[in-house]
Amino acid sequence: MHIKPIEWKDDKIIMLDQRLLPTQEVYHSYEDYLEVARAIEHMVIRGAPAIGVAAAMGVALGATGIGVKNYDAFYKKILSICERLSQTRPTAVNLFWALDRMKKICERHQKEPVPEIVEALKKEALKIQREDIEANRSIGRHGSELLADNMSVLTHCNAGALATAGYGTALGIVYAAQEQGKRIHVFADETRPFLQGARLTAWELQKHGIEVTVICDNMAASLMRQGKVGAVLVGADRITANGDVINKIGTYGLAILARHHNIPMIAAAPLSTLDFNKASGDEVLIEERSPKEVTHIGGQPICPSHVTVWNPAFDCTPAALVSAIVSEKGIARPPFETSLAKWR
Repeated sequence: MHIKPIEWKDDKIIMLDQRLLPTQEVYHSYEDYLEVARAIEHMVIRGAPAIGVAAAMGVALGATGIGVKNYDAFYKKILSICERLSQTRPTAVNLFWALDRMKKICERHQKEPVPEIVEALKKEALKIQREDIEANRSIGRHGSELLADNMSVLTHCNAGALATAGYGTALGIVYAAQEQGKRIHVFADETRPFLQGARLTAWELQKHGIEVTVICDNMAASLMRQGKVGAVLVGADRITANGDVINKIGTYGLAILARHHNIPMIAAAPLSTLDFNKASGDEVLIEERSPKEVTHIGGQPICPSHVTVWNPAFDCTPAALVSAIVSEKGIARPPFETSLAKWR
């Protein structure tokens, strides 16, 4: 089963609307980078690697509509497009990594005619997409070594094909293990407030024929106490130089529970998610989202009106609680300052 959350087709960007899953599979076509920016903000597409791909494609799409022949005027507009896209999701480092790559393409080709620069930008966006899928498959191969046959793993949020250009990071490890003939059972946290686990991870795993059980977020401790979890397997939106893992809110709590129950806590992410410019998670800006995501489910209110809400989208899991970090380069183990530095 090959899930395509995003594609480039005939100078348009096609996205699967993840807000409507699992009940509807609806694809939207975007012809303007501003629409792409809004799609990222409104979580039509989500997941750090997928956001990076969407941003790169957004720049390429924006470049096709600039319509100037002078490089300086063209590049000024590209910077404006990148600035708008950079404002969409502040925590996922892949977004900024992809935008930097696109700007460097412009700079590298500045002596060439503008139409050729536009083509170079398209090629780079598609290259970023291909590289992400290849990286995910490598993550899967390396990480599958950590999973035994008949193991049950607990996941949080969605770190599968839907969160990437295809295949997945944390779920990519599960898929690779399945391809090797291992039988893996997945417990998927529902992941409030946006329910990525219940809506997306469960949908995706069913598509792949992998046994999945959805649990409420507050059931994880009891599940671990009963000895039903062999590993906690999560993705990441940013990993700092010391090994702190920034991921969906609730990951930190799972890491604490995993440590108490002697369960390995494994994070999986491509190298583009590593941020060596941040010494620790304390330096990372955590996105806060609309209170309505907490007070409403499916458009229906579940809280009293005008109640105060705190809705951070991510939290920081300290490196001391992380057992292993898997990238396309292999498996890093503590001390992460040393092991991650080898990937720099």
